Formats: sequence, C-alpha cells, structure tokens
Amino acid sequence: MDPILAEVYSTVLPAAPYVIGAYVGIWLVLMVYVLVLSRRAKHTSDDIETLREALKRREEKDAR
Repeated sequence: MDPILAEVYSTVLPAAPYVIGAYVGIWLVLMVYVLVLSRRAKHTSDDIETLREALKRREEKDAR
C-alpha cells in the first residue's frame, strides 16, 4: 500500500465511529424535532376546528 494512503487511513479510520455517531445523533434529534412539530401542528389544527364549531354554534344561537 502507498505510504501516504496508509497514513491517511490511519488518521481517518479511528475517527469513523465518532463521525458515524455524530450523524446518527443529528438524525435522531432531527426526527424528534419533526415529530414534536407535527404533533403541535395536529393540536393546533384540532384547536382551530373546535373554535370554528364554537363560533358556528354561537352564530346559530345569536340568529334565533
């Protein structure tokens, strides 16, 4: 093997677990963040629907 490649591999390969761990950590954090945002969006959508129904009932009550 070329001595320069051997030196590069000996420098890069020991750091591989840390790089892989960093990527896995970033992806996990990103997935949790997206999950939290989607749950908040669903709750917000449910709240808006509840408000629409309450407003409709109020308008029907006031129309009488």
